[in-house]
Amino acid sequence: LPQDSHLQETEDIVCPSLPGWAGTCRAGGRGQMCWQCPRAAAETPQSEVLIPGRACPQCPIVPRGTKCSRRLQAEPGRGATALTLGEAWAQLKKSLADEAEVHLKFSSKLQSEVEKPLLNFRENFKKDMKKCDHHIADLRKHLASRYTAVEKARKALTERQKDLEMKTQQLEVKLSNKTEEEIKKARRKSTQAGDDLMRCVDLYNQAQSKWFEEMVTTTLELERLEVERVEMIRQHLCQYTQLRHETDMFNQSTVELVDQLLRKVDPAKDRELWVKEHKTGDIRPVDMEI
Repeated sequence: LPQDSHLQETEDIVCPSLPGWAGTCRAGGRGQMCWQCPRAAAETPQSEVLIPGRACPQCPIVPRGTKCSRRLQAEPGRGATALTLGEAWAQLKKSLADEAEVHLKFSSKLQSEVEKPLLNFRENFKKDMKKCDHHIADLRKHLASRYTAVEKARKALTERQKDLEMKTQQLEVKLSNKTEEEIKKARRKSTQAGDDLMRCVDLYNQAQSKWFEEMVTTTLELERLEVERVEMIRQHLCQYTQLRHETDMFNQSTVELVDQLLRKVDPAKDRELWVKEHKTGDIRPVDMEI
C-alpha cells in the first residue's frame, strides 16, 4: 500500500460487498477516497469529497460495528482560526446594531451641540441686527425732520425779506407814519425769521453730527457681531467634524472586524456543520442477507 502522511488509519475492517476481501480502510484528507476498498476505488467518482463525519458513499464498510474514520487535515491558514458563515453573520448583525446606536447618539449630539446653538444664535443675531436697523432708522428720520425745518425756515426768511423790501419801496414813494410802523414790524419779522433759520441750521448740524457718530459706532458694532458670528459658526462646524470623525472611526473599526472574520470563513467548516446537523455522516445501511 502507498504511504501518505495525510492519511489516517482506522481499525481492521471487512468489506461485505467483496467477500473474502479484508484490509485496513484509510480515508485521506480533503478530496481523498477510501482507496483501499477495491469497490470504492472503482465506483466512487473522483469529484466526491470526503469530509469529517460523512460515510464513504460507495463503500458500506462496517469495521466491527463502527464507521470508517474520515478526517480532514487542516489546510495552511485554517484550522483553529477557521469560522463558519453563521459566526461571521452574527458579528455582522452585532456590528450593525452598534453602528445604529452610534448613529443615534451622533444624531442626538449633532442636534444638541451643533444645530440648536446655531439656531439660537441666529435668532439672537436677528434681534441685534433689527435693533441696530431701528436705531439708525430713527436717527435718519430725526435728521430728515431737521432738514425739513431748515428748508421751512429758509423759505419763511425769504418771504419776510421780500415783504420788508416791498414796504421799504412804498415808503420811498409815499412817506407816512403808518408805513414806517409797517416797515419796523416787517424788519422785526425778518430778523426773527433769520434767527429761526440759524436755530434750525444748528439743530440740523447737531443731528447730522450725532447721526454720523452713531453710524460709525453702529458700523463697528456690526463688524464685531460679524466676527463673533463667523467664529461661532466655525467652532460649531468644528464640533460637527469632530463628532463625524469619531463616528467614522468607530464604523471603520467595526467594518474591519467584520472584514477580518469574513476572510476567515471556511466553506468546508460550514459543510461540516451542515453534515452534523442533517446527520448525513451516518453509516449507510448494509444490504440484508438471509
